[in-house]
Amino acid sequence: MLRRVVRQSKFRHVFGQAVRNDQCYDDIRVSRVTWDSSFCAVNPRFVAIIIDASGGGAFLVLPLQKTGRIDKVYPTVCGHTGPVLDIDWCPHNDLVIASGSEDCTVMVWQIPENGLETPMSVPVVVLEGHSKRVGIVSWHPTARNVLLSAGCDNQIIIWNVGTGQAMIHLEDMHPDVIFSVSWSRNGSLLCTACKDKKVRVIDPRKKKIVTEKDKAHEGARPMRAIFLADGNIFTTGFSRMSERQLALWKSDNMDEPICVQEMDTSNGVLLPFYDPDTNVVYLCGKGDSSIRYFEITDEAPFVHYLSTFSTKEPQRGMGYMPKRGLDVNKCEIARFYKLHERKCEPIIMTVPRKSDLFQDDLYPDTAGPDPALEAEEWFVGKNGGPILVSLKDGYVSTKSRDLKVVKTNVLESKPAPKAETIPTVQKHTAPQPSIVIQIQLTTITEPLINMSIKA
Repeated sequence: MLRRVVRQSKFRHVFGQAVRNDQCYDDIRVSRVTWDSSFCAVNPRFVAIIIDASGGGAFLVLPLQKTGRIDKVYPTVCGHTGPVLDIDWCPHNDLVIASGSEDCTVMVWQIPENGLETPMSVPVVVLEGHSKRVGIVSWHPTARNVLLSAGCDNQIIIWNVGTGQAMIHLEDMHPDVIFSVSWSRNGSLLCTACKDKKVRVIDPRKKKIVTEKDKAHEGARPMRAIFLADGNIFTTGFSRMSERQLALWKSDNMDEPICVQEMDTSNGVLLPFYDPDTNVVYLCGKGDSSIRYFEITDEAPFVHYLSTFSTKEPQRGMGYMPKRGLDVNKCEIARFYKLHERKCEPIIMTVPRKSDLFQDDLYPDTAGPDPALEAEEWFVGKNGGPILVSLKDGYVSTKSRDLKVVKTNVLESKPAPKAETIPTVQKHTAPQPSIVIQIQLTTITEPLINMSIKA
């Protein structure tokens, strides 16, 4: 009887390729802070990179097309008085980014449409509530203006950024440093990994631990835990013998793992990046020179090794592009921004296909930029899954979305007029100038009409 040796999967032949040198971002002083965050955040418009800065903390925000050598005097976001430890782009507004720092504050910034022309030192809002450095910031996946921060004071704070208020304090849940925090798909639960070797599932609005697992990984090195789309939890950590491990758990019963796999004996912390549309997990070890990827399915062994992308240079950090920023015409299923010591190198993952048609099996509808809930709705107990968009024609809805977000965005430093009255003439101008532009156009065209009549 013949046995099928090779498992069928459309991701078996995922092909990773680094871009050419002229498409990299060169001469960047990547941060040397000893903190296990990714140091890089990406969205369809900008790449943000935490850098070394004297006299405080700073990060670069570069338009994606600004490749090549970055000038030493290129403007930075530089409002923190201590090194920046983590940054995260808002999933509902591509111009808004949050940063956490050693100065114990969280700051939220609004980047100009075309990128920075002068250094930015004044944030839209400063969120103060932590008593020690803030190592994790993470936006809510489906509610507008809800931001989570976790600090070395072992507490988690959830903020309403629109009002600048700390709405939820999760204290006394973690006796030691929090290594990672992950939102569930609809943002109703949190999953945390802590230095006490416990993985906890928390209902933040009820301030209650739903379930927890002691010694999810027995090693002393840092763990990571993320929620998957089906509600299961994926963790990376170390065994007692310091071997790197990955494990899969049911979130409602964490007594025994669904599966555990040991990988190697390297000592770099494994940063997991997850694609909920395809159920592929990419593991990037800090200090490694490779990206491993796995597919998660319902069949044993549940976490299936796909392949490894390797280069010569070790990675200092890694950025991961949201699905709506990918090139669907090239069958691109993931794009990473790998940080070297002095440069940022995009790495493109593609699935080879002969057809030029849209590959709907590779691109199911993905989370779009529109929030399902307002902050106030979420805080009173409502839940909402992500609003999905199709990538069939590539992601082309940025213009209308930006106008919509600018109209209703409470992060604007000046109060905007009512949303219904804002004209949608130009996406990069404030409402009043756009009206002026219309008037100017009419005054210019009148003489032309008169001239044509005389002629």
